[in-house]
Amino acid sequence: MNTVNTDAQITEAGTTPTEVDATATQTGATRLARPDTPTDPGTTVSYVYALSRAGTALDTRAPQLTGLDNGPLRTVTCGELSALVSSVPADAYSEEGMRARLEDLSELEAVARTHHAVIEAAYATTTVLPMRLATVYLDDARVRSMLHERRADFGELLTWLQGHVELGVKVYADPREAAAAPPAPTPAPARGSASASVGSGRAYLQQRRAQRRHHRDAYRAAGAVAGAVPDRVSALARARVAHRPQQGDLASGPGENISNEAYLVPAERTGQFHQALTGLADDVPGVHVEITGPWAPYSFATPPTAGAGT
Repeated sequence: MNTVNTDAQITEAGTTPTEVDATATQTGATRLARPDTPTDPGTTVSYVYALSRAGTALDTRAPQLTGLDNGPLRTVTCGELSALVSSVPADAYSEEGMRARLEDLSELEAVARTHHAVIEAAYATTTVLPMRLATVYLDDARVRSMLHERRADFGELLTWLQGHVELGVKVYADPREAAAAPPAPTPAPARGSASASVGSGRAYLQQRRAQRRHHRDAYRAAGAVAGAVPDRVSALARARVAHRPQQGDLASGPGENISNEAYLVPAERTGQFHQALTGLADDVPGVHVEITGPWAPYSFATPPTAGAGT
């Protein structure tokens, strides 16, 4: 099984079961302006959501979709490739404009949700390469130039992804749940014995030691479960990406996310993938496994690294 090494982070926003700000893409998108270079009011630029092969159902589907700022979508074609594009205000999507949006979580979430919704709608009709959030070019001519320059890489990658989906696997450690598991029974000291007078103190110390032990054991057990995942699904997945564990509001599961991986799986084998991981942590207190997807292949929008591990 190929391993793709990437720093891309898939995040979750809000309550919908979506993984939005995706992706490990190239792009070399044009930087619109330095912060000290103003953008003319009313100017628009070309925002790219995804790439696909020209002449697919995407060309028909595009006008039916709505992009950022409620703008209509279109395809920009060069040779055998098409880009799914909409026009957005240049000032709002310049470096300075995007920096402001990154500081406003509600605004960023709205952009990410729309970006994700467009990609998922497109992926329902054909294989696409999701582009990174806020991939912007000065105009459609620049988009065509990008498609021409990367036509060989994109064509090979679309072939590689054909018929596959992305599934996420997250492992969580929850020491509190581990500590709440029924402990092994210990004999109580006999009433009136010498040990009874110090029983409460010993009990407290034992409880503290048990808490530390449960905390340590929960993380060790979660690590063991996470290490078992690749072996269980190696025959079903074409490639794997290890993302950074999610923290804070992004970690939706119980406890702490210690493993956050994505797998590229043939669409017809998603059921087998779920079955392969069924029961993996059922008998491990304080450890949970979460499977997400299927998604468009956000984590695999760059080719596997040459010489990647198997």
